[in-house]
Amino acid sequence: MRRILKLLAIGAFGAYVAMLALLYIKQREMMYPRNAARAEIASANLPGVEEAALTAADGEKLIAWVVPPRDGKPVLLFFHGNAGNFGRPIRQARFRALTEDGTGLFAVNYRGYGGSTGSPTEDGLAQDARAAYAAAVERFGAERLVGYGESLGTGVVLKLAAEAPLKAVILEAPYLSTAAVAQQLYPYIPVGLVMHDQFHSDQVIGKVKAPLLILHGQRDGVIPFSQGEALFGLANPPKRFVRFPEGNHENLPAHGSVPEIRRFLADLDTSRLAGSETVTAMAQR
Repeated sequence: MRRILKLLAIGAFGAYVAMLALLYIKQREMMYPRNAARAEIASANLPGVEEAALTAADGEKLIAWVVPPRDGKPVLLFFHGNAGNFGRPIRQARFRALTEDGTGLFAVNYRGYGGSTGSPTEDGLAQDARAAYAAAVERFGAERLVGYGESLGTGVVLKLAAEAPLKAVILEAPYLSTAAVAQQLYPYIPVGLVMHDQFHSDQVIGKVKAPLLILHGQRDGVIPFSQGEALFGLANPPKRFVRFPEGNHENLPAHGSVPEIRRFLADLDTSRLAGSETVTAMAQR
């Protein structure tokens, strides 16, 4: 019996090591479930949108979608989540909602996504963000740029905001780190030791001086609401946290996120944003 138990323990340990090895090798495929195909811009039904080509510092060629702003309106420098490309209907609907009042948009497909060359890594996405920022500044000026990160993109925009001036920063469903998210999914794995791209927003957000808006659904099953709250606690004022009691990871526009973004930008322009505040989304008050 003792020999059988020993063999079972050895087998279990071997299976665990094999699983760790597989996760280590395949982790970027799992982390970036991308669609490499170039989305058809004509099918987006996005008024005024045009395609732009960028080059990152390491030579990767990036595809961006640009909607010029109306006079006096800001430009959202948009960094998307980890799935798909700009052909996703939910992402196109978000772009339409965000720009229908004349707000501009500069959204870049990360390397490996939507026709952009290369393969995504944390360092690579940081280079993509810098390339997008430089192109947007050249066209619109830094004073009009509002960094907007969605899910994975929240870590991308925070790293950019820590080193470049922005009018404001908007984070939708942010995390403390992707390592913290993964650790909750895989509590039996030493994530901190094996994960390549950890996107430690918790270590970066204190360096960001721009006014901040965080949007997070309390029913988010991908990135825990508690991580958004904790990240907000680490941020510098002025800052506003908007909770969505019925919101999950992708449906915040259906629960009033776009009006909250417009209210934030209006308060920013009229100097009504000060200190730190936490509110419930207007659609649910």
